[in-house]
Amino acid sequence: MIELEYPFDSAYIMKKRKSIKRTLLSDSSSRLKKKIAVLGGSTTNDIVSVMELFLLNMGIEPTFYQSEYAQYWQDAMFPDEELKSFQPDIVFIHTTYRNISAFPTTSDKPEDVENMLESEFDRFKQMWTAVSERFKCPIIQNNFEMPLYRLMGNKDCSDYRGRENFISRLNMKFYEYSMETSNFYINDINYISASYGLKKWLDPLYWNMYKYALCFEAIPEFAFNTANIVKSVFGKNKKALALDLDNTLWGGVVGDDGAEHIQIGQETGVAQSYFEFQSYIKAQKDLGVMLTVCSKNDEENAVAGLNHPEGVLKPDDFIIIKANWENKDRNIADTAAQLNILPESIVFVDDNPAEREIVKAQIKGVAAPKMDGVENYIQTLDRSGFFEVTTFSEDDLKRNEMYKANVQRAARQATFDNYEDYLLSLDMNAVIDDFTPMYIQRITQLSNKSNQFNVTTKRYTAAQMEDVFASEDYIRLYGKLTDKFGDNGVVSVVIGKKRENTLHIDLWLMSCRVLKRDMEFAMLDTLVSKCRQQGIGTIRGYYYPTAKNSMVKTLFGTFGFEKIEEDDSGNTVWELNIENYQNKNHVINVHGNESLQ
Repeated sequence: MIELEYPFDSAYIMKKRKSIKRTLLSDSSSRLKKKIAVLGGSTTNDIVSVMELFLLNMGIEPTFYQSEYAQYWQDAMFPDEELKSFQPDIVFIHTTYRNISAFPTTSDKPEDVENMLESEFDRFKQMWTAVSERFKCPIIQNNFEMPLYRLMGNKDCSDYRGRENFISRLNMKFYEYSMETSNFYINDINYISASYGLKKWLDPLYWNMYKYALCFEAIPEFAFNTANIVKSVFGKNKKALALDLDNTLWGGVVGDDGAEHIQIGQETGVAQSYFEFQSYIKAQKDLGVMLTVCSKNDEENAVAGLNHPEGVLKPDDFIIIKANWENKDRNIADTAAQLNILPESIVFVDDNPAEREIVKAQIKGVAAPKMDGVENYIQTLDRSGFFEVTTFSEDDLKRNEMYKANVQRAARQATFDNYEDYLLSLDMNAVIDDFTPMYIQRITQLSNKSNQFNVTTKRYTAAQMEDVFASEDYIRLYGKLTDKFGDNGVVSVVIGKKRENTLHIDLWLMSCRVLKRDMEFAMLDTLVSKCRQQGIGTIRGYYYPTAKNSMVKTLFGTFGFEKIEEDDSGNTVWELNIENYQNKNHVINVHGNESLQ
């Protein structure tokens, strides 16, 4: 919904939020249903109502629990029956510098301030521990914005008695805790308030009159920032950029001006703006964002522009380059198909508003932010939160290379008449075995991001996945695939719960980048072997249809399972007696965890 895309009109959102919500709810798109407990140190009603809009627009339908005013600590430590029964999927603790219980005074000694700092941090740490142990769900915690005034002037930031110094040190302790604690995320209101303007953000009228920790007009900025974390935790991030070239990655039209005359580099202010934007995009690639080109251009001219000596991005930085005269919506659809991702996973970056509107009209879900003035490009993409980072693994670092290798595999496939011969030529090797601690983060990430090849689309938080890992009630498998073109990383996960003589499949997923490589058969062969080792004779599989996972509707049928149940909603139950099961994988060499040692 365009009204909720950055940069948005905050005043409009606050005024029209009821009608915006009605419009969003009239859309029949399927959404993840999540329960969010908001434990506030200030008034939170308006924050919750606006956060709901952004989450609905991001594909998440939230239900909220709100603590009473300033009862965040009590609710966390001694939850009432309503909160206990609510069983949140995520807990958001909305505190600000006004909730710090004590600040240094000018008469305090260094050791007094140190004790005060430790006491304040311990109070929060007790709360986080209690929430984590009770609800086993992710926690979002605000850091602290800077204070409304500086009693000591500029020295307030450097003197141990200054409030600004105390808040900065307390924030740092929060960050250190976050770095060493999974499932704990900082909502950076220190940055957002500074960007918005601290004087306006902390207008004392709103605290004194309504106990708002920020001004009314800033609520959408705050809610959007928080919603981006929630969206990322539950796997709703975008995955790829489709980038225009002329007047987007450089100034000018390469086909008319020639590569030597486009604006990029350090010579002028405009050229430097494009240089900085390319540098930003290159850094996104390093975070695992997939880069592609979608440009109306001759490919020769496009490549010449990307090879400009002052440019940061080079042709090798892109997985796919679509430089032709086709409609851009068709090129984006083809790019998504080549990458085996959904078109809605793509952000289309183009300076031309007509092209953006055509793409948005033709491909539902593709983001096409308003790119107005090259000096604003970085802020527009950055503040839109398309690629909000809540988990970061080694596979993220290698994602572009992995997908580029897939393009090479597709080219090689075209040279074979027999598909099995092609698969054998890839020299594929897989490690398939029980979960190991080094891959838990990636396994959790896959469970939240995989939508198409995912029979149940069950989502797991890091804490829930760790519980599964520690339990004897499950058979767990991860699959890691390599071939002659490179390492695909961890690409498949199976979790089955043991009940007497039957294994019930809670999760079966696979990354779409290894589709049609027979990895699913290799996983099934290993699963059957594990079941036999533990005296299990039957495997029961479940398929729950969503708007995105129709490709695995008959997966269990292709495995040789028998369909034993189906309801009016298309939910199906399948069963396999493994007594006479014969291995189905003939093209992948499979090893266990011992191959990693």
